[in-house]
Amino acid sequence: MEVQTLTFIMIGASFALYIAIAIWSRASSTREFYVAGGGIHPVANGMATAADWMSAASFISMAGLISFMGYDGAVFLMGWTGGYVLLALCLAPYLRKFGKFTVPDFIGDRYYSQTARTVAVICTIFISFTYVAGQMRGVGVVFSRFLEVDIVTGVIIGMGIVFFYAVLGGMKGITYTQVAQYCVLIFAYLVPAIFISVLMTGHIIPQFGFGATLQDGSGVYLLHQLDSLSHELGFTAYTEGVKSKLDVLFITFALMVGTAGLPHVIVRFFTVPKVSDARRSAAWALFFIALLYTTAPSIAAFARVNMINTINGENNQGISYENIPNWIKNWQKTGLIDWQDKNNDGRMYYSGDDRNEMIIDRDIMVLANPEIANLPNWVIALVAAGGIAAALSTSAGLLLVISSAISHDLCKRNFMPNITEKQELLFARVAAGAAIGVAGYLGVHPPDYVASVVAFAFGLAASSFFPAIIMGIFYKGMNREGAVSGMLCGIGFTAAYIIYFKFIVSPSMNVSDNWWFGISPEGIGTVGMLINFAVALVVCKLTPAPPMHINELVESIRRPV
Repeated sequence: MEVQTLTFIMIGASFALYIAIAIWSRASSTREFYVAGGGIHPVANGMATAADWMSAASFISMAGLISFMGYDGAVFLMGWTGGYVLLALCLAPYLRKFGKFTVPDFIGDRYYSQTARTVAVICTIFISFTYVAGQMRGVGVVFSRFLEVDIVTGVIIGMGIVFFYAVLGGMKGITYTQVAQYCVLIFAYLVPAIFISVLMTGHIIPQFGFGATLQDGSGVYLLHQLDSLSHELGFTAYTEGVKSKLDVLFITFALMVGTAGLPHVIVRFFTVPKVSDARRSAAWALFFIALLYTTAPSIAAFARVNMINTINGENNQGISYENIPNWIKNWQKTGLIDWQDKNNDGRMYYSGDDRNEMIIDRDIMVLANPEIANLPNWVIALVAAGGIAAALSTSAGLLLVISSAISHDLCKRNFMPNITEKQELLFARVAAGAAIGVAGYLGVHPPDYVASVVAFAFGLAASSFFPAIIMGIFYKGMNREGAVSGMLCGIGFTAAYIIYFKFIVSPSMNVSDNWWFGISPEGIGTVGMLINFAVALVVCKLTPAPPMHINELVESIRRPV
């Protein structure tokens, strides 16, 4: 059966499953819409959290970035996994005990200020829309290749599916849908990795194949082969980095503390019955996340070796365009691979110097990996379904955060405190629908690769929410003036830096030469976080201390039951 037919079947079946779950778990109250009624089992919540957190950036883009960046790509692995540990140990149980199911709710009540709540709402919407732009781009990439539709059509299809189960089911529908999506995405990620590991190294476990010798009889280790190919073709050695140590540190830390400040992940810990269940679901989520994250370096290395060999042919002399494999032709149709015959010899050549004739979008590597390795068509279709599941699962969580920020934190808590629960639920659904429209536009016009866009969102979360939350839990003396000032300065600086270097500076300039202390836009969130802490502490010392009942509130959060 052809790839496109199999892809239609698998994606169609998964969509039918998601819609059926949404209908079955339709939210009938605001509590079910926002936090699924607070009755989700820790194991199921762990799966849903993993699916919510492992977005299109994790499934589609991360291994692609590692494949191209090599050693430098490890910042994404270290930052995102380390951040989840930080969230699980330092924040989740305390926020769950506090009992408020949105970050603006916590900020508003902890800092006894409607202004603080409003600033938190603005930060939430800004962060979530930045994040969801990456997810919608992932949806467009998958559809443009496997369903052979343009990216705009693909994004519209994805918007329709998310609209149905996010608006209808709310958090209750999203949670059970994300359990199904996790099963789809992890199966789709591991199956081709196992296939290729066996073919290339003889190891059934990809993590072992990553450090093993190749099956071609050469006795050469996989990573040694990659380093050799990279040197020969003018690339930096795969196991060596070119980023400065300061930038690596700042990117890793921004991703780490950004994870701990992401509103759509934090809300997950309110969907379980008890504080102890929040800790258990965090542990399960870490296990489910580790299955994908420990496999990503293997997929990156396998894909890199196979891609270079299939493009450049034997002895790296290039390959005649008439003889190129079908996977290159298929991806050329999407515009995500381009070939410019510089020397007019009719042969493709891929290198890291002036001889290079290929432009390859990094976001295609995981999706193209089964095709490059000549795996069965059903594996190719399975990966497409997994990519869609990863993008849609996170999109739904983000859209719910946006809708709850608008309906609950802005309308209910600020402007219309007397609205009924039915009216609030209606506002939440309307807000979710409007948010999907904006998310679709951002998916069609994304600012960068999926993982890079998501990294910007993590930087914004690191510079705004993390200091306010961590000081709100562990520092009784932090007051509303300090928290609000810190959030505004932190996110303002980070957003300005990202916008300047990604949208204002001319692409023809050597942008990295103008980075502040050599820190890239992906890592600037760490500087924004430090500015947030500094401004908050200074302003706090110059303004009145928080009232006594706030000190008692903070004590109660930290006191074990």
